[in-house]
Amino acid sequence: MRILITGANGMVARAAIDYCRSIGDEITALTRQECDIANAGQVEKVFQSEKPDAVINCAAYTDVDGAETNREICYKANTTGVENLALASKKIDCAFVTISTDFVFDGTKDDFYTQRDTPNPQSVYAKSKLEGEIRARNAYARSIIARSGWIYGNDGTNFLSVLPKLLAEGKQIKAISDSFGTPTFAKDLARRLRELAELDLPAVYHVTNAGEGTSYAGFAQKVCEINGINKNLIKSVLTRGLKRPAPRPQFSRLKCLFSPKFGLSPLPDWEESLTNYLISQSIPNSC
Repeated sequence: MRILITGANGMVARAAIDYCRSIGDEITALTRQECDIANAGQVEKVFQSEKPDAVINCAAYTDVDGAETNREICYKANTTGVENLALASKKIDCAFVTISTDFVFDGTKDDFYTQRDTPNPQSVYAKSKLEGEIRARNAYARSIIARSGWIYGNDGTNFLSVLPKLLAEGKQIKAISDSFGTPTFAKDLARRLRELAELDLPAVYHVTNAGEGTSYAGFAQKVCEINGINKNLIKSVLTRGLKRPAPRPQFSRLKCLFSPKFGLSPLPDWEESLTNYLISQSIPNSC
């Protein structure tokens, strides 16, 4: 397949680029500098030139707290940009896959969220992502939405991605013990995004690793367990003790109702994928 991937400098995009190339796809990977998705003219020009079979949108504004004071920038990327990509995909009749977030839910359900649950986003970031979903599906009936969350992986700079290195260096970390989700390895997410592009069945999908999920503190403890690191480096904290501008859902574990029906096998258990990630990092333990 000829696949166009946006947000090429990001963690998920890099994983998608690597996976797609490994199976022989022809990839056009675009950074924001090469194509600002908020600019409809730029997007259409690139699409008309490249004529991809599928588009995987990994471009996004992901600073959850920063979005509270940078609403316009956030919405340009997560809402307007997604709509522009959907419209451009429609004009060339290609598959369109875009990533959304578990944060579209309010987190009051102490169980897995499925596609039957009604979103109720609480932060500017979450609202921008849900609006992006809506605009994409309104603009192009073939739009595929892949909600995910707690993503970590190679080249990642978020908490879950850098946590193993910090612990291996013997640094003490604070980890929330009363917020729960399902960690998702970027490589596994990338493979599923490619599968969804080929499947080309428009719907909202929930894409996370399998398993019952965990808390941030539980994730940190599992890292220590796998790497033989002293768990005393982890200080568990409660959400209410943190002063953060943007609210987060307390419970945001996702389950997909459609994947089994469409022949998509479950992604590996999150603990198995975490082990693979830690092996790939080869981080020396100084503790």
